[in-house]
Amino acid sequence: MFVIVDPIASIPAFLAMTARDTPEQRIKMARLACFVAAMVLLVFALVGKWIFQYLGITMPAFQMAASLVLLLVSLDMIRAQRSRVQETTEETNAGTEKEDIAITPLAIPMLAGPGAISTAILLHSQATGWEQCLALYLCIVAVCLGSYHILRLSAHGVQWLSPIALKIAIRIMGLLLAAMAFQFLINAVAALRKAG
Repeated sequence: MFVIVDPIASIPAFLAMTARDTPEQRIKMARLACFVAAMVLLVFALVGKWIFQYLGITMPAFQMAASLVLLLVSLDMIRAQRSRVQETTEETNAGTEKEDIAITPLAIPMLAGPGAISTAILLHSQATGWEQCLALYLCIVAVCLGSYHILRLSAHGVQWLSPIALKIAIRIMGLLLAAMAFQFLINAVAALRKAG
C-alpha cells in the first residue's frame, strides 16, 4: 500500500501547490488529506467487491485492469516522474490556484488514486478471514499515518531533502510496484485457469 500511495513522490507537488501557505497551514492540509485518503481506501476496500458484483465485473478482470494501471504508474516512477494516472498537470496547476488543496487534488487523486483504490479492493478480495481483513484495514491506516508524517516533515521546506535521494527512492518504489502489478496479473491468469 505504501508503494502505491507513494507520499514521497507527492512532496514536490504538495510544496508547489502550498507555496503561499505557512508550515502550520500545510500541516493542517496534510492531516485532512491523509484522513480523507484513509476513509476513501477503507470504504473501497469494504464495498468494492459488492460494487463489482452489482456491475457484473469479475475479480480476475479487475485484477488485470488494476495491474495495467499499476504498471503505468510504476513505469513513470522508474523514470522519476509523477504519473498522470495519479495526478494530471491540470490538477496540479489548479491546486496552485486553490486556497485549500487537502481534499482535491492531494487526498484524491494524489494519495488515494485509482492505483491505491484498486490495490485496496484487490487485497481485500484476497483476504481469507477477518484477521487478514483487519490487517489490511490497519495497514491502510498505518500507510496514511506514515504519509501524514512524511508530508508534515516536508511542510517546513525541503532544504534537508536531497533531490537525488528522492529520485532514487521513487525509482525503487516504482520497481516494487511493477513487480506487484505483474503479480496481480499472474494471480488473475491463475484464477481464470482454475475457473476454466
